[in-house]
Amino acid sequence: MFAQTILLPAFAIITAVAAQSATICSQPTATINSNADASQYSSCSSISGDVVIGSTASGIIQLDGPETIGGDLTILNATALTSFSSSSIAQIKGTFHAEDLTLLSTLSMSVLTAVKTIEFISLPNLGSLTFSSVVTEANSVTVSNTFLSSLVGLNVTTVQTLQIDNNPHLVEFTSQAGNISSAAVFDANGAGLVVSFPSLTWAANLTFRDVGSVALPSLQVINGSLGFYENTLSSISCPNLTSVGDFATGVGSLAFVDNTQLTNISMNALKSVGGADQIANNTILNGISFPALVDVGGAIDFSGNFTTPQLPALGNVKGGFNVESKQAIDCDSFKAEASSSGVIQGKFVCAGSLSTVSSLGSGTATGSGATATGSKGAAVSYGINEAAAGLSVLGGLLQMLL
Repeated sequence: MFAQTILLPAFAIITAVAAQSATICSQPTATINSNADASQYSSCSSISGDVVIGSTASGIIQLDGPETIGGDLTILNATALTSFSSSSIAQIKGTFHAEDLTLLSTLSMSVLTAVKTIEFISLPNLGSLTFSSVVTEANSVTVSNTFLSSLVGLNVTTVQTLQIDNNPHLVEFTSQAGNISSAAVFDANGAGLVVSFPSLTWAANLTFRDVGSVALPSLQVINGSLGFYENTLSSISCPNLTSVGDFATGVGSLAFVDNTQLTNISMNALKSVGGADQIANNTILNGISFPALVDVGGAIDFSGNFTTPQLPALGNVKGGFNVESKQAIDCDSFKAEASSSGVIQGKFVCAGSLSTVSSLGSGTATGSGATATGSKGAAVSYGINEAAAGLSVLGGLLQMLL
């Protein structure tokens, strides 16, 4: 009787504690403003809803215990927070959103490997990530306006969207992603940013701006557009790339624009470009060669200071042909393809020895080798379809040719 008198209340307390713990772990939103708040979740193996680190949180917050967050983990406008860490969270099924964290200098998730979406924005004091186990699963990754010098710890194998921009200290990025189903954009990061995708075989859209080098050794197919803009890289090589965009629909373009240190483009396996193939204002690019290129669904638009472009396999250009160079070039074979063979179906302009060059075919000829002619109807447009240029930023420039 005595034992029963002692045990029953004890059991009731244990049951009540367990019920309270279950309630805490399963609430729609867990709001944490201090380490004391975080400690309430130490007995949870998972938190089924969202976790919000409140804007009043300051100093160090450590959330240990839960292994899974069923919703989002949001840290927003906590301007006095200096450190956030967890030694237990391995999966976040929603979005990991950290934004406007002025003093945050430590972000440590030692066992995290899977997140649905990552959004790290405006983190001016965060120099590195401590993701020891490496995040390999994420549908979307955005890292924008941070102090990060490295993204070691983020190495997703498949991803839909990758947006890396305005991180002035970021000097290197490597990803083992095999495919990118929507888009990857690099813009305004550290000077000379080195980008490497050793395992990438196909992507929907890729845009590179302000980078020092890009390695795409395994890339075979771009479903949309591929663009290189205002970079400092000296060479672009895609030895296994066979197609950019969809030739049948005229969607997807290839562009090399304002790369002032570019001396070499090597895409020897490229056979098809769905939309426009544009090379413009690459100051020291002396030669252009696409030895396997057969089909172009939009226009060929080359302008700069180069020798005669080498396009020996060219068989079908649905749009126009605009080639302008400051050097003397041989236009005769291209003229034949425009006037008699029907290879070039749109407006034709070819001119060399120009004092100025333009993507619009309006350069000024100064040398005897310059030729410019329109065939098959000068009023015919260049035939560029930029419907799916997307994040490549190509559409705005080339729409002038329509």
